[in-house]
Amino acid sequence: MRKLLVLGITMCQFISLQAQQTQKPPLHGKSWMAITGKPLAATAGAAIFQKGGNAVDAACAMIAATCTMWDVLSWGGETQALIYNPKTGKVIAINALGVAPTGATAAFFKDKGLHYPPEYGPLAAVTPGTPGGICTMLAEYGTMSLKEVLAPAMQMAAGYPIEAQTANSMERGKDRIKQWPYSKAVFLPHAGQEREAPEAGEIFKQTDLYETLRKMVEAEQQALKKGKSRKEAIYAANARFYTGDIAKEFVRGCKEQGGLITEDDMARWKVQIEEPVSINYKGVEVYKLQQWTQGPAMLQALNILENFDLKSMGYNSARYIHTVTQAMHLAFADRDFYYGDPYYGPQEPVKGLLSKEYAKERAKLIDPAKNLTPAVPGDPYPFEGKSNPFTQYLQRWQNDKPLAVAPIDENYLEQVWRGTTSVEAADSAGWVVSVTPSGGWLPACIAGRTGIGLSQRMQSFVLDSVLNPFNVVEPGKRPRVTLTPTLAMKDGKPFLAFAVQGGDTQDQNLLQFFLNVTEFGMTVQEAVEAANVNTYQLYLSLGGEDRKPKPGSILLNSNTPDWTRRELIKMGYKLSFEDRTSGPVNAIYFDRKHGTFWGGSSNHGEDYGVGW
Repeated sequence: MRKLLVLGITMCQFISLQAQQTQKPPLHGKSWMAITGKPLAATAGAAIFQKGGNAVDAACAMIAATCTMWDVLSWGGETQALIYNPKTGKVIAINALGVAPTGATAAFFKDKGLHYPPEYGPLAAVTPGTPGGICTMLAEYGTMSLKEVLAPAMQMAAGYPIEAQTANSMERGKDRIKQWPYSKAVFLPHAGQEREAPEAGEIFKQTDLYETLRKMVEAEQQALKKGKSRKEAIYAANARFYTGDIAKEFVRGCKEQGGLITEDDMARWKVQIEEPVSINYKGVEVYKLQQWTQGPAMLQALNILENFDLKSMGYNSARYIHTVTQAMHLAFADRDFYYGDPYYGPQEPVKGLLSKEYAKERAKLIDPAKNLTPAVPGDPYPFEGKSNPFTQYLQRWQNDKPLAVAPIDENYLEQVWRGTTSVEAADSAGWVVSVTPSGGWLPACIAGRTGIGLSQRMQSFVLDSVLNPFNVVEPGKRPRVTLTPTLAMKDGKPFLAFAVQGGDTQDQNLLQFFLNVTEFGMTVQEAVEAANVNTYQLYLSLGGEDRKPKPGSILLNSNTPDWTRRELIKMGYKLSFEDRTSGPVNAIYFDRKHGTFWGGSSNHGEDYGVGW
């Protein structure tokens, strides 16, 4: 049980008190911190640190391990990262998201009677991004070889004791897995028996994946023997994956099962090293990836909330929940309409979306007494001195009548919460890494004899410009994804690194985690365990055909007091309750006073951290 704080304690007093009891202990370290979605994967990061690697090396090892463990992602998915480089004092963004393949057009999917690209199977796949993301991060900012960093993942591919969560996911998804011969061979080793998937604790072997990783390491080692530099050798491994024999087998296996990815699609794809976007919230610089993710929505919400005295409202009071929820509604309405791939036209109005002036105008829409239904996109173009070219589409949104609230069933919640993993790493030299890798989750279609699960990220495109003119599927284009790591800086130094799994709830959870720390003085472990509110008043980014908003429907923690519930119902909310109201948030806090790290790893999942 949590101890209750005495009322009236000031923020300074709260911080000075001994931390409250939490369900999991906070992590402490002075040399390094490694946190991710599986205990074994966190151990992989710790092993790299113990061998002298930096935070980038450790992060790459953890990504590789989680992919090998199918922690709601695999090697064919995508990797998104923010890296703080202490040598330059800059935050760097890594865009390792795959692109729509040749032939993936809106007309192609509409001809199949679809309103969105499919959830599963070869036609849901964009090109794989994670191998390139790992190679680029390691080559540009790491210190170790690919052979060293992939060693834990290769040991696991050769055989590791599988945990119950993943094994049971294979069993639940076996009917779909049986559609794909290469997946069936890997995930259902006991075909024909009552339980066809591995049992918890059974040694799970992935021979084809091991061979793929071995080939990448072989390419690196051959390049080193020829006198190539560490960086050049890692890129030689990358080339073997995207243009060599691995790519050929990947494409063959994909096409055999009905996919669209070509060898040219693989060869043309490149990782982008980008400038992140950021805003200042009360002296804290908060960094997110660009608008090909939903990350800027959290920044927009913070800009809106800066116009309110949140602390005086009290943590998770009805007024606080209402204000935060309204800010999220407005920010996510803009996300749903304006976000897309910046490398393809039309150009998104990001400057306007992230301006403080635009946020003030959006904040004026918040009625302190009732829910705004439905929240619709605003017009950020005047705030960057331009005219909106899509007013005809916005008018359609404005004219839509409030949508009737359909029941929130288990299938809908699964679409909202669809998982991934997160990776947080930091070291005493100052390197900080925050990653939200994902894609290729179970039940996954494996591409040929590569052991690589195909991404399902194509489903995050739309097929109709009225919904979002910036995110209509097109060959070579990236879908707007939910994946959203975060770095925060204070006084020019790292302050917080944090990320979470959970589809459209990610930036809802991360926003509230950040406010828990900055407004209410919680430690990182308290903040990752704290009760959140989730809203369904947004278009889902993942799932089947039903992705429409559920206006007014919010999820609250089961411990929400009766008086808070009554107030929110009066404001027009439809309430549901769960013990779990946040995805597994992982975070690192940088304690400048003591020169140490605080790590937080959520109690909502198998996430785990190791510090030293």
